[in-house]
Parts: sequence; structure tokens; C-alpha cells
Amino acid sequence: MQNDTYKREYTPEFVSRWDRLIGWDSRAEGENGFFERLLRRHGCRQVADIACGTGYHAIRLANAGFEVTASDGAENMIVQTRRNADEMEVTLAETKVVDWRELHTVFGANRFDALVCLGNALPHLFDPEARRQALESMRTALRPGGLLILDHRNFDKILDHGYSSKRQFYYVGDGVDAKPSEISEDLIKFEYSYPDGTRFHLSMSPLRRHYMLKLLDEAGFAGVTTYGDFEESYEADEADFFQQVAIKPRH
Repeated sequence: MQNDTYKREYTPEFVSRWDRLIGWDSRAEGENGFFERLLRRHGCRQVADIACGTGYHAIRLANAGFEVTASDGAENMIVQTRRNADEMEVTLAETKVVDWRELHTVFGANRFDALVCLGNALPHLFDPEARRQALESMRTALRPGGLLILDHRNFDKILDHGYSSKRQFYYVGDGVDAKPSEISEDLIKFEYSYPDGTRFHLSMSPLRRHYMLKLLDEAGFAGVTTYGDFEESYEADEADFFQQVAIKPRH
């Protein structure tokens, strides 16, 4: 697999159906303001959603009063983000197609109070060096003391016990199903099925939780807190997703 495979997999047709997969209202209910509270608690104002998809979190955070820049590596996602923001009459500071490894080059160093990299985005990078470069670019783009919020599936659970999902927090759209069609230590391919029989696939590198903690440490982040399905107290074999919250040291 290649690091840009996801750009080809997010076809215009798949992206046009992405919002139905997410289920904006149900997802907002499941998150219950988790990201807004976290960002306010840390005094963040300028926020970049660097895996914005179709703009769900960017638009919600902008509506909550944050100054939000939206970027994504897939151009089709940015097109849909702009369309959604226009339809909802939400102003975003910037919308750009940006590879995660080039954030500091495009936006500059010490630019943001917080970065959010949500929707299980980092597993799209299959090369360990690419993941290292991406996290280092994220750290550089953050101001000292800035926050990185990154989520990923509980791949440990999938690899060790097989796939199951509470369907409570992510991909909760009515009538849409998301489940693996292929599982190995090197690749998990998810299939997204719609009621009309249409199917799409996304390829991911299954990043285990402790490996992600190691990557964050090696990239120079500190004070990492891991949440399981938005709870600080969780059972590692029960959570569907992990939210990793890390800080760029001030010195």
C-alpha cells in the first residue's frame, strides 16, 4: 500500500455520500461536546482541523466560536467541506488541500493553538517514516503549549479479538454499514455499504495503541492522555476508538 492510496479511495461519489455515513446529528449526540470542552479548557482559539473530511468538526468548532482552518489530503473532501460550509453559512479561516507531512511548510511554524486530526486519518499512512514526518510537522505547526487531538480505531481489539462495534459514536448514519472486509497485521480494509447496494473501501494501517504513544513521544509530544470513546476511564478491549491528546512542550 502507498501513502496516497486514500486520495484515490475517496472518490467523488464516495465523498458525496460521506455525510450520510457520519450521521452529523447522531455523531454530535455521541460526542456530547467533548472536543469543544477540551479546547476551551486549554485556552485554544486558533484551531486547524487537518483531516477535515467533509467539514463536520471544522464547522461545529467554528459554530462554537473557534477560528478554524480546515485542511485535508484528499481534494474531493475539501471541495465538499467548502460546499457544506457555504450551505450552512459558516465562515472558515482557510480551506486547503495539505498533506500531513507538509503542514508546517504550508501554514508555518508555531501557527495554531490546537490541531485536530480526527476520523481515523493517520492510519492512511502506511510508511512508518511518513507517519513520523507527519507528527513532526504537526508539532512544528503548533505553538509551544499547543494541543494535538488525534483519534484512531481500537485496532488492538480488531486484531486480537475480531471486529465489533457499539455503533454509538462513529459512522452512525442510518442504514449505512462499516466493517472490515480484510484484516491482517499490515492492512485492514474497511467496506462501507449503502442501502442501494453501493460499496466503497478504505485501506488502513492498523496502528496499535502503544505504538501510537511511542510515535507521539518520538515526535516530541508530551503529557499524552488517552481517552476511550471520549472517557478517560475505559476498558481497553471495549472502546471502539481512542482519542489521543498530546501537548507540544513549551521549552
